[in-house]
Amino acid sequence: MARRKKGRDISGWLVVDKPAGPTSTAVVNKVRWAFDAKKAGHAGTLDPDATGLLAIALGEATKTVPFVTDALKAYDFTIRLGASTNTDDAEGEVTATSDTRPTDEEIRAALPAFTGDILQTPPAFSAVKIEGERAYTLARAGETVEIEARPLYVESLDLLARLDPDHAQLRMVCGKGGYVRAIARDLGEALGCFGHVVTLRRTWAGPFDLDDAVTLDDVERLARTPELDELLLPLETGLADLPELPATAEGAARLRNGNPGMVIASDAEYGEMAWASYQGEAVAVGTYRAGELHPTRVFAS
Repeated sequence: MARRKKGRDISGWLVVDKPAGPTSTAVVNKVRWAFDAKKAGHAGTLDPDATGLLAIALGEATKTVPFVTDALKAYDFTIRLGASTNTDDAEGEVTATSDTRPTDEEIRAALPAFTGDILQTPPAFSAVKIEGERAYTLARAGETVEIEARPLYVESLDLLARLDPDHAQLRMVCGKGGYVRAIARDLGEALGCFGHVVTLRRTWAGPFDLDDAVTLDDVERLARTPELDELLLPLETGLADLPELPATAEGAARLRNGNPGMVIASDAEYGEMAWASYQGEAVAVGTYRAGELHPTRVFAS
């Protein structure tokens, strides 16, 4: 007999302002412990040294994680110009240096090449799997890591400030799978000066913003208290980027059993991913087809 998971059946989203240091998994585990929750997950990894928005789902909200993971995200980051590292950030060993320093105008002129639909090669020190092994495991073992370029959509990439000749602050809004470290590396190469990330902060992701965030210290201070429960955002927050389709009473009952259910017409298009609600609560996510939602995920009532 399978062992039952310990903890509470509690559902919702908590937005944490992740500090530098802990891994994203460590933050999720801390939040799960603080809520005594059965299940928890996050919508997009941040490197240990990165800070900012980490959206954590509890319980039934974990079923909405893919829709936040696929959404656009924004990052503010600082590039150190004049040096590359083997990790593409400040933690790695310097692999090349240059005395060349681009002007602000040269930086701005180079940015359009990194926007729109581009191909990006993830860093050697990344969680990308190569024949079943994580790339960072192979890289740390001294093996040569060859990773194929992957498609990435970058909505915008802007120069925010030139802090000094050696440092530039930028903001990127991109889709799923983007590596800011790779942008810094490739931009430095394009400018002929090399470059790597020294600070990185995620400011928003899909429907979530840092204005909604709590600190990890707050999570620890309020652990196992009703005050912490009050900070949870509804499960439905993770579905904010999808059309909402109110279901009929009969439709909601059918959907909860995993069957197509009748929904009230909305602006959703045929074949579009949407979610059905009944009396204000999410019932299911699925594909809209001619007055019905065909569920792919059903939420417990």
